Amino acid sequence: MNPDLILLALSLFTWGIGEGMFFYFQPIYLAQLGANPLMIGAILGGAGLAMTLVHIPAGYLSDKIGRRPMMRAAWLVGMLSTWMMALVRSLPFFVIGLILYSLTAFVASPLNSYVTAARGKLSVGRALTLISATFNLGVVLGPVAGGWLGDRFGMRTIFTMAGCIFILSNILIFFLRSQPRDDHDPDSPPVRLFANWRYLGFLGIAFVVLFALYLPQPLTPVFLKDSRGLSLSQIGILGSIGGLGNALINLVLGHFDARRGFLLGQIAVAAFTLLIWRGEGLLAFGLGYFLLGGYRAARPLAAAQVRSLVHQAQMGLAYGLTETIGALPVVLAPPLAGYLYERDPVMIYPFSLAVIAAALILSIAFAPRQTAGVQVQSIRGSPPIP
Repeated sequence: MNPDLILLALSLFTWGIGEGMFFYFQPIYLAQLGANPLMIGAILGGAGLAMTLVHIPAGYLSDKIGRRPMMRAAWLVGMLSTWMMALVRSLPFFVIGLILYSLTAFVASPLNSYVTAARGKLSVGRALTLISATFNLGVVLGPVAGGWLGDRFGMRTIFTMAGCIFILSNILIFFLRSQPRDDHDPDSPPVRLFANWRYLGFLGIAFVVLFALYLPQPLTPVFLKDSRGLSLSQIGILGSIGGLGNALINLVLGHFDARRGFLLGQIAVAAFTLLIWRGEGLLAFGLGYFLLGGYRAARPLAAAQVRSLVHQAQMGLAYGLTETIGALPVVLAPPLAGYLYERDPVMIYPFSLAVIAAALILSIAFAPRQTAGVQVQSIRGSPPIP
């Protein structure tokens, strides 16, 4: 494997530990700072909006100035915003830190482009899911540590420890080598992205699917704490199980072709939704969180399908547009989840199951069946078609 991918994997692994320490507890900490469920939904929706706005310019800039500078900037902003969340004591300033942290989502398109260019003999789908798995292996460790620290020393301690871990991740990312920019033949330019109907059609499908998969997630920690009586430590254990599921399901679905893995990811999240709704006890909830890894796998598998639909010189911008579509559900789903939770905390789950079923039918009927160049192979597989 390319040494740069190994270094990137180590940096993402440590970042996963830090983010995992606080990610699952954000709704609970917002409630401690005085936010009600509707406010929590609105705040998380605002964070999602911040994520949505940055992907297209980041993808464009990664094509123009290079991927490494954009990745370095994201790592620095993420570290500094985490320290802000650790040090402030009021809801408004914490929300500012949370929004700033959400802006680091702009790393997705340069990161995906960097991994795609450095993948060597790996297929696009295999490389993206493998790198995603290393991040999620870190997430396995973070929630248990975060829940333990939160129960004993308070929620602010979680963010302080995460900020320390992010320092190490930043050191690692600054050793990555630069990559040359990709250009197209000026005498034979590719089809413009906004005139590429196969690509645009798939973006519509991806939006519906990712909205459906995200809807049951934002308020589940609050539901488990308030309606099922779980402690922070128990929720932390579930988060770690979820991180393990994210990693393993990424690796497993990465062995399928990108379209089939995309469908299987949706089925896994439907099972998560059903288990949280109808399950009883930590074992059922743990299985549900493990299967939630289908959502994390669906994101890179959507990107893998995109790669076969666009020219290499458009890769950064195409990934940026795709990540924008993937981030829109993070804006729109939390307010809807908050509204449903206010009416009845249980209502989110049957409603989400219905939406996931509709998305799955749409994917089966209309998702592209030809994904040349992104067929997922094992690490020892033959070289993919570029």
